[in-house]
Amino acid sequence: MAGHRIFTTPFASVYPAYVNKVTRKGRTQDELDEVICWLTGYDRAGLRRQIAARTDFDGFFAQAPAMHPQRALITGVVCGIRVEEVEDPLMQKIRQLDKLVDELAKGRPMAKIQRT
Repeated sequence: MAGHRIFTTPFASVYPAYVNKVTRKGRTQDELDEVICWLTGYDRAGLRRQIAARTDFDGFFAQAPAMHPQRALITGVVCGIRVEEVEDPLMQKIRQLDKLVDELAKGRPMAKIQRT
């Protein structure tokens, strides 16, 4: 999937869709930010800077302070594709984020989302 257009899409253009998805289901933007920060290692200020800078997904994940070591435990299907079977490392990170957002929207407890 090298060169997929999502790689050059600004994270800031997708973030509002994530917010809408979770808030429609009764979760909060703060919970969404917590999940994103857990996965990437950004603090909230760093996350806000990435959004304000309109960093694309490639840069967003490349500049992530520390991808969580337990992200390998994120499994399941997103858009008909098994997250753990995605070969491209960047696309796998994007799918892992999508899976976490889905779990949050479905009401899964934060402890389970964060694989604790």
